[in-house]
Amino acid sequence: MISIIDYGMGNLKSVENAFKFLGIEAVITRDEKEIKNSKGILLPGVGAFPDAMKNLKEYNLDSIIKEEVKNGKPLLGVCLGMQLLFSKSYEGEECEGLDLITGSVKKLQGNIKIPHIGWNSLEFNREDKLIDGLKEESYVYFVHSFFATDMKEEDLLAYSIYGDNKIPALVNRGNVYGAQFHPEKSGDVGLKILENFWGMIKW
Repeated sequence: MISIIDYGMGNLKSVENAFKFLGIEAVITRDEKEIKNSKGILLPGVGAFPDAMKNLKEYNLDSIIKEEVKNGKPLLGVCLGMQLLFSKSYEGEECEGLDLITGSVKKLQGNIKIPHIGWNSLEFNREDKLIDGLKEESYVYFVHSFFATDMKEEDLLAYSIYGDNKIPALVNRGNVYGAQFHPEKSGDVGLKILENFWGMIKW
C-alpha cells in the first residue's frame, strides 16, 4: 500500500485514481500508524510552500515523513510536494523545507508566461529505475510558478527547458524522489512513472 499524505493541500483524488487505474492500493491519510504500515509515501501538493509546511507541521507529518525516509521507505513528492523536499523556498518569504534534498525553490525568471502551464518534454540527466521504459523527450504536464535551484547535479534525473529556465523535472537522492510535473495528469508517461515507483517498493 502507498500512503498519499493528506495535509489539506493537494490533488489527492486524482492521484488516488491514477493508482487505482494501475491496480495499486493507495490510501489518502494523515494517520501515523497507516503511514508507517505503508510500503511507500506519495507527498502531493497544490498551493503555496509556506502554507504547506505550516500544515505538515501542524499534523506532525513533517517529522513522520522524515522518520520514515530515514528508515528507508521510498518517498515520491509531486509538484509542490517535490518542492517541499528541498532545503528552503523563497515563495513569498524564506521558509525552511523538509531538507531531504539540498537546494532552494525560487520563482521562474525571464520573459515567459508564469505560471508555467502545459506540456513540456523531459531531457534525461542520468539513468534510474523511475524512468525505465520512458523515451527521451517524453512529454509531461506542468503547472507551477516556482522551481528547484542550487541543487546537486547528481540529484537530477531529468529536466525541462522553459524560456531560460532549466527546470528540474525529476529528482532523486537515495530513497527520495520528486516530480515537478503532475504524473497523474501526464497520460501514459505519468502512469509509467507511478508504476515504476511502485515497482521499486513492492515486496
